[in-house]
Amino acid sequence: MNETQEARLKRLRMRSWRRGTKEMDLILGPFSDRHLTELSEADLLVYDQLLEENDQDLYLWVTGVGQAPVQIRDLLDRIAVLADARR
Repeated sequence: MNETQEARLKRLRMRSWRRGTKEMDLILGPFSDRHLTELSEADLLVYDQLLEENDQDLYLWVTGVGQAPVQIRDLLDRIAVLADARR
């Protein structure tokens, strides 16, 4: 993909806020607003991959009910901790 960093972050934020479920909007949206610019290139690639996952699965993984795939587990655990801190 040949996109600028600005366009990439904008795309990731939009996809974070416009999920299939309101629960994931409220978890991923604020995370993207606050932390996307802090992520490394490797983490941004994982985040992009994470956004391809089904919301029902993501919700189970972020709440600890299910176990996320290894390649996205670390980032999803960080997202879960930050989402928990907001409550």
